[in-house]
Amino acid sequence: MSPARLSRSPDLQRLRDEGYEVRATDLGHLVVDGVPYVNSQRQVVRARIVSKLTMAGDVTANPVTDHVVFWTGEPPCDANGMELPNMVNPGQSPLEPDLVATCSFSCKPATPYADYHAKMTTYVTMVSGPAQEIDPEVTAQTYRVVEDDDADSPFVYPDTASSRARISALMERFHGQRIAIVGLGGTGAHIFDHVAKTRVKEVHLFDGDDFLSHNAFRSPGAASPEELNTKPKKVDRLKAVYSVMKHGIVAHAYPISEANIEELRSFDFVFLSIEGGAIKRCIVDNLTEWGVSFIDVGMGLKNGGESLMGVLRVTTSTPAMRDHVEGCVDFSEPGPDDIYDENIQVSDLNCLNAVLAVIKWKKLMGVYADLEHEHFSTYTLDGNTITNEDLLP
Repeated sequence: MSPARLSRSPDLQRLRDEGYEVRATDLGHLVVDGVPYVNSQRQVVRARIVSKLTMAGDVTANPVTDHVVFWTGEPPCDANGMELPNMVNPGQSPLEPDLVATCSFSCKPATPYADYHAKMTTYVTMVSGPAQEIDPEVTAQTYRVVEDDDADSPFVYPDTASSRARISALMERFHGQRIAIVGLGGTGAHIFDHVAKTRVKEVHLFDGDDFLSHNAFRSPGAASPEELNTKPKKVDRLKAVYSVMKHGIVAHAYPISEANIEELRSFDFVFLSIEGGAIKRCIVDNLTEWGVSFIDVGMGLKNGGESLMGVLRVTTSTPAMRDHVEGCVDFSEPGPDDIYDENIQVSDLNCLNAVLAVIKWKKLMGVYADLEHEHFSTYTLDGNTITNEDLLP
């Protein structure tokens, strides 16, 4: 969180005004640096107090349900070098790549903390009191200038969901990634919805179609009649909607073709959510040649008379496994009787197809455990079954 946004929260600004080295990280933590304490050798040293940060947009919400903070130093002691009682919960915890807690403190007040100023100063006082017995001049209120550590943030406001779940270090694995999504129909739009909520640096959207009424019924969110009447491009609309949360969204209001295929060469990962045909063949062949990993999605639904039946497909291609793609992806040109061409798609299945693809991508990134390393999976609707094939040895 930048100094400008820090000032929008009175409790955080008060901490800064009072001289605390306070900062809010982009991964959803509130940090007070330079907190003095006494270690077991009766030395006065400094460490950090860290709290998960709950936000309401770009201002803080009251931490009424969270009285715990994290600590990066040794267990704090009294002036005689004896560990402070009934306070320390041992256990190392990686909060962020460069922020590791050695333990946590739990001091639940009779009345919940009114704001983060009350919470953080309470813990600072507890830890620093013994240090001030040894050195009355030592204080956490150093009035040191804290530089903005949010200038390169992929988000408009901090990701407090990851810090609340204590998975910020895992989410950092997306840092700097450049992702392309080709095709922003029902499934592609849902893929984008989930990718946009990761720490990737850029998300490039490729689709030349307008956003029309039928798209509104299988894409995330809702569109007004007034918006639909303007016939916005799908990619332009998605960028406008998600830019209130995410930086680095680049809209390309045209399809990928043989003439511009080179635009995909530089991406770290590509999602394909388009019909088959010569252009899909062109994209797959070129991504394979360039060594770019990608996931291709597809759904085949048919009307069984009284209900819909069908299969959702996720095909993954990485340098570790490529040969299976030929037999898993439909490269035929859509015909007049093509099921997909009849637009038998519904929002929930579009979303499920997208979620399966994003989960597989996150497995490749090491965020989720991946025991089988499958590169092809299907979900069968009527049996509610997922089948994995093309497993790495």
